[in-house]
Amino acid sequence: MIVALKQIIKKAEAGQYAVGAFNTSNLEITLAIVRAAVRKRSPVILQTSESAIKYSSLETIFGIIHNVANTIGSKVPIAVHLDHGHDLSLLKKCLHLGYSSAHMDASDEDWATNVRLSKKAAQLAHQQGAWLQAELGSILGKEGLVKLDSGEINMKDILTDPQQARDFVRLTGLDTLAVSVGTLHGAFRGREKVDQLRLKKIRALTGKPLVLHGGSGLAVGVYRKAIQNGVRIINIDTNLRLVFKKALDLTKESDLVDPRKILEPAVLAMQAEVGRMMDIFGSSAKA
Repeated sequence: MIVALKQIIKKAEAGQYAVGAFNTSNLEITLAIVRAAVRKRSPVILQTSESAIKYSSLETIFGIIHNVANTIGSKVPIAVHLDHGHDLSLLKKCLHLGYSSAHMDASDEDWATNVRLSKKAAQLAHQQGAWLQAELGSILGKEGLVKLDSGEINMKDILTDPQQARDFVRLTGLDTLAVSVGTLHGAFRGREKVDQLRLKKIRALTGKPLVLHGGSGLAVGVYRKAIQNGVRIINIDTNLRLVFKKALDLTKESDLVDPRKILEPAVLAMQAEVGRMMDIFGSSAKA
């Protein structure tokens, strides 16, 4: 059932495990995530990006999440989160609709602007009894990786500075901190590293639950070390896209015409992947 993110993360802090935040944009992905949570008896975060909201519409995707979470997922705690929000007006709409957490991503802005927007977003979230995630440092995707390879940018320059993180937390009033420690958005297995010492320092100086974006594709030991160093939320999106496509490729050449039968193997594949991640993160049997 849908609960406040605060309830889920407070328990994760006490138990020293992480909770998966899985992106969804439709019924099939939502079913896969919630069914995995039920099967694993795990808390889970269902999150929507701005592009997912544009694809499905805010009311539609929230309606799907709300209905599936409170029926199929009625026996496990499920939080709803806005991922990588850049628009304060959309963030406000999500909070009013029932999201219990939102991410204000102004990490590409200058320091003063990031602080100002994140502080305003935190105030909006707290007025609704919700939590605010803000981001310091830059987490690269495909375009950023090109700039990294060309030498246009240096990875060390975009990682989260622990001392700045302490000030950022104090100035914004955020509840969870998204950090840049070497992960990448997208499928870049072998290119990603996690600066564990940096994570440990950020956690020590801020005392806040840390959020690891670009969490797909890391080694099991890397995940578990990051959790030891203060990560309590791990974002997963690409992993689900990859297993979805692989399963769909196996059925697209068949004679099937029923969309349910075509999509069912992909839903089952995503469910298995979500369950696997829950075992790694330590959230299984914690509902």
